[in-house]
Amino acid sequence: MTREEVAAWLQLVQADGIGTGAARRLLAAFGLPEQVLQQSQAALEQIVSARQAAALLRSQSEIQTLIDTTWQWLQQADSQIPRRLVPLGSPDYPDMLLHMADPPVLLYAMGQVERLRHAQPRIAMVGSRNPTPQGSSNARAFAASFVEMGWTVVSGLALGIDGAAHEGALQKAVADEGG
Repeated sequence: MTREEVAAWLQLVQADGIGTGAARRLLAAFGLPEQVLQQSQAALEQIVSARQAAALLRSQSEIQTLIDTTWQWLQQADSQIPRRLVPLGSPDYPDMLLHMADPPVLLYAMGQVERLRHAQPRIAMVGSRNPTPQGSSNARAFAASFVEMGWTVVSGLALGIDGAAHEGALQKAVADEGG
């Protein structure tokens, strides 16, 4: 994904008042986010409210900071632990999420994204955002064990237990590939 594509996706999903439902309606009506953002206020108002349309067309400094931060995060990827954005409609978008009433429009992904579509079973670990050191260690160890058993550990990349689980799974996967 180019920086311009990243910027367009983030402008769409972060615009004030644009939730996942409005974003999906806009994508269905106009195509990719770049095309959504090229529409006139009147065209956008055929799909969303005047306030939402104005928010889409308004430049916001917070969004520019998010674009810069996200682009830097994507550039930190390496060959063993790739990072990318997975938009709704991507071939790598997890099928199971499509069965939700309100699937996310954009996913941040690290690791073997293709496993989200094909791997069984999957497990997500959640817990405190401020775990004890032992809690973090346990989450990493459990996740590594799940990977060893052939499970795919999925995570929202949140801080705390969720992040520790993701870290443990990635470390185990990289060690297995290298060894």
